[in-house]
Amino acid sequence: MEDNSLKVGSNEMELVDFRIFKEEDGEVYEGIYGINVSKVREIIKVPFLTELPGTPEFIEGIFDLRDVVIPVVNLAKWMGVKEPQEAQENARVIITEFNNVLIGFIVHDAKRIRRISWSEIEPATFVSAANGIDSNKITGVTKIEDEKVLLILDLESVVQDLGLYEPETEVKVEDIGHFSGLAMVLDDSATARKIVKGALSKMGFEVIGAIDGEDGLVKLEELYRAHGDDLQNKLKIIISDVEMPKMDGFHFATNVKDDPRFKDIPIVFNSSISDHFSEGRGLEAGGEAYLVKFQAGQFHEQVSKVVHEHTKK
Repeated sequence: MEDNSLKVGSNEMELVDFRIFKEEDGEVYEGIYGINVSKVREIIKVPFLTELPGTPEFIEGIFDLRDVVIPVVNLAKWMGVKEPQEAQENARVIITEFNNVLIGFIVHDAKRIRRISWSEIEPATFVSAANGIDSNKITGVTKIEDEKVLLILDLESVVQDLGLYEPETEVKVEDIGHFSGLAMVLDDSATARKIVKGALSKMGFEVIGAIDGEDGLVKLEELYRAHGDDLQNKLKIIISDVEMPKMDGFHFATNVKDDPRFKDIPIVFNSSISDHFSEGRGLEAGGEAYLVKFQAGQFHEQVSKVVHEHTKK
């Protein structure tokens, strides 16, 4: 039997394809969206929800899922679109887990699982607005059949805006290690890059940023031209996101570890994906550690440990 599981370094992802419909001038329009399967716990029918007083209207309420209380966000209401009456017939709740937080999202239909290469996903910088969504709430876009476009939602950004999750970015000064040398950060999110750059700068590193895996490889080549074989001593650590258009973090790491010039530079993954399977994939790809975004204390502790171990070699 053929093994259809994703291979580490394959530069592919699996998406849950879901739909949000809106009614405008008597016409119904279909919005096509996606979320990484790694962030989806399960998809269920809309349960009975207990309303929470004083919350925005797009937070429909909470419910108990196997002794865990989960808040539920109505994505259509959050987008500010008018829902057609018939859209409720196939409505589902996508139970997600990321940043170690469980949240449900009501969608009008959950269609299928799609396997897509990250190389086919473009950054959403050219998207001015889509169905009321700011482009900074979209991590990427890709074409599907019939020349339709699927938008990959940045649910972490949505949840952060709703106040349901807040990254821990501060750490006690005495707990910050003091280092020197270079550090590289790969992340397609400008906000995430800024947070990680700030943390590394406080530790004493000179930080180089890259927006995806392809850009990271280009930056490594530039650094090698500047430092030659001494780069393995100069570049103390690479912090890489996992989900990035063009080339994801696992594929980037596989390329780095396969190159004798760079293979000894430690890589730490820093991702919102908080399932144990992805952590295992990160270690298999050659990462020294896998962190869930963003807990400053844990970040400083793990980075310090990895850099100290690398320095001893």
